[in-house]
Amino acid sequence: MADPPRIVAGIEGGKKMNLLLARILFILGSAVIGYQATGFGGNGLIGMAIGALAALIMILIEVGLRKVSVSGLSSAVFGLILGLIMAKLVGDAFSLAPVDAGMLSRIRVGLTLIFCYLGMVMALRGKDEFNIIIPYVRLRRQDQSQDVILLDTSVIIDGRIVDICKTRFLGGKVIIPKFVLRELQQIADSTDPIKRQRGRRGLEILNTIQNEPGMDIAIHEQDFSETSEVDAKLVLLAKLLEAKILTVDFNLNRVASIQGIKVLNINELANALKPVVFPGEEMQIKLIKEGKEHNQAVGYLDDGTMVVVEDARRLIGQDVKVAVTSVLQTQAGRMIFTKIEK
Repeated sequence: MADPPRIVAGIEGGKKMNLLLARILFILGSAVIGYQATGFGGNGLIGMAIGALAALIMILIEVGLRKVSVSGLSSAVFGLILGLIMAKLVGDAFSLAPVDAGMLSRIRVGLTLIFCYLGMVMALRGKDEFNIIIPYVRLRRQDQSQDVILLDTSVIIDGRIVDICKTRFLGGKVIIPKFVLRELQQIADSTDPIKRQRGRRGLEILNTIQNEPGMDIAIHEQDFSETSEVDAKLVLLAKLLEAKILTVDFNLNRVASIQGIKVLNINELANALKPVVFPGEEMQIKLIKEGKEHNQAVGYLDDGTMVVVEDARRLIGQDVKVAVTSVLQTQAGRMIFTKIEK
């Protein structure tokens, strides 16, 4: 099995190298501009140092803005534009009043500051409601011409996603959020051996589906610093991208469905594909263990469906012929109740 840190490094290594190269070129360019701005005399080296220092300060500011989302920044710019328009309109209205030029200039400056601030704040608070601000218009990403499917941590660890990808059952673009990848690595580094094994399995499966030919898979950098819950971040990202969530987590399924997000649950798909049985149908089953109720025995079909047999405790360990009496569909799966065929 591949080493988890190497898998993660392989996913992100190219992007980090490109970013480092861009920063180095920016520092060199700033140093050259600083040298030329101060002339080619004795002050050239000082100008070069000032240019490089200014570039380093800008890089530090850029690193500090890493948590600022692109959607939030675009919303702030949109609000700023609205604020400037409103300030211009109200300022023109004040110009009709008998106000001297100096006072009118101060009024315009004050209105610009007030409306720009209010516009940015309102746009940031309601960044998901641009279709209300501009009726019948909804701002969309350019990659929304195809379906987008988000993978959560549970469905990657589950492993059945590999076979689903091989069958080309999933259409559209598959996205693995950066925070899901981070959670997988944390599980793989856990001191608990069971969790560590699950995390390593998830990273190996992730590496497998990335190498599957014909699959459009990408890592998404968007994060939501306002919450630390991975499920909550998945819901927010699904809303932002208008995407579906692929999961086996029952609780995430419920929460996302309540908020109007489409969910693809592999467990529900597996239950739907199980063969249908009817009362009176006969089957052969091997009894494995005792049931919860008195004198019951339990066996399992090849697909994992639990079969409860009445009055069969004495036959545990044997293959018996049973007849179906009823079928119960629960949220956890399907249970078949039977009795010994005489």
